[in-house]
Amino acid sequence: MGTNKITKGDQRVIRGWTMYDWANSVYNLVISSAIFPIFYDTQTKKVFAQSKGIEVNQLADTDVILVHFFGIEISSTVLYSFVLSASFLVVSFLSPFLSGIADYTGSKKKFLKFFCYLGSLACMTLYFFDANQLELGMLSIFFGSIGFWNSLVFYNSFLPEIAEPEDHDRISAKGFTMGYVGSMILLIICLGIIMGVGKEYTRLCFVLVGVWWIGFSQFTYRVLPNNVYDKKPDQQYIWKGFHELKLVWKEFRTTYRLKRYLRAFFFFNAGVQTVMLLATIFANKEIDWPKKGDSTGLIVAILLIQILGAVGAFMMSRISERIGNIKTLISAVVIWIGICAFAFVIHTPVEFYVLASFVGLVMGGIQAIGRSTYSKYLPETTDHASYFSFYDATEKIGIVVGTLFFGLMELYTGSIRNSVLSVAFFFIIGLIMLFWVPKEERIIE
Repeated sequence: MGTNKITKGDQRVIRGWTMYDWANSVYNLVISSAIFPIFYDTQTKKVFAQSKGIEVNQLADTDVILVHFFGIEISSTVLYSFVLSASFLVVSFLSPFLSGIADYTGSKKKFLKFFCYLGSLACMTLYFFDANQLELGMLSIFFGSIGFWNSLVFYNSFLPEIAEPEDHDRISAKGFTMGYVGSMILLIICLGIIMGVGKEYTRLCFVLVGVWWIGFSQFTYRVLPNNVYDKKPDQQYIWKGFHELKLVWKEFRTTYRLKRYLRAFFFFNAGVQTVMLLATIFANKEIDWPKKGDSTGLIVAILLIQILGAVGAFMMSRISERIGNIKTLISAVVIWIGICAFAFVIHTPVEFYVLASFVGLVMGGIQAIGRSTYSKYLPETTDHASYFSFYDATEKIGIVVGTLFFGLMELYTGSIRNSVLSVAFFFIIGLIMLFWVPKEERIIE
């Protein structure tokens, strides 16, 4: 479905585009943030306790849960962060090459579909997750992450084609808001299954994520165009796609504001994504919940983050209209630095709820404005996928560095609290670089 024709500002197309946020954000919430990290923690603890000949409730909070992965004994949380890092590394190298082909052939929607289906099916295979065979289980996490993040390259690249620059902040924020609301609905359904039917049905939630993701993405595919610029590729499209990427790279190097912004984005977004990906593992390990092993309090905090994330995305788009994108991002990054410092000292659920409230307010907003700022700064071009591949590669390499740094800090200091505090380093560097982003673009000869 979909046509080759498109009119910027077409509300039907814009609604269809934002529906992909609704469709894919369930992965980010259920798999990355809420249910699977808790499920993973529970399963690995059971295997570890069995290997020690004790009950799970006999494990101390300070115990490092060791698992076996390809014959190597490693902390379960360190392994999780390393697998995510590896998936982001693959995405950061794969997306620029594929985006060049997509731009040359006009096949962005086909790539979007492929990675959507790859990620969705990987989520469904988590139904068979077995902590005694982590090699297979972590493979599902690996491909799920690749599918989710690579699909976003092609999804994001449609934004400058469906709307004028002055509307990018509002539409980007609308997409993130749709994502928060949609994923929250599925999370509530999953909680109903887990708490109402039984924890043994948790695995069904991973299947539901895949079905939701594939199902609602069809609304997007029906309205997005197949080949906006009517590209007619020849048989050597792989080589020509690589050549297309080289041309875009040469053009990108002549920009000044765009490059400065992307450098700042690398650092502050590395901090944001690292916190989002590993916050649940931190909270499950370090917060003194009333009932040991009861994840209810943590789920409540995650729902709070989702609600405030939707509100924050809307608020920040309005703030950016008044003070500009860069000043809005600077304000958000300052709050993130405070969040890292506060996370280092908290222990009680109430303190974590306060922290979660601040995270929610700035999480959706900084992502929405970060995406729309890059879109608004792009030069006149038809190679949007290639340009967004630089954005995506910057984002993923930043996440690789962030999650790897997070894991190494815990590995060498023995405390995940030090890992959380160290993330502030990325925000501080990003903050400094944001002050260097000029108001206007100028071309470097």
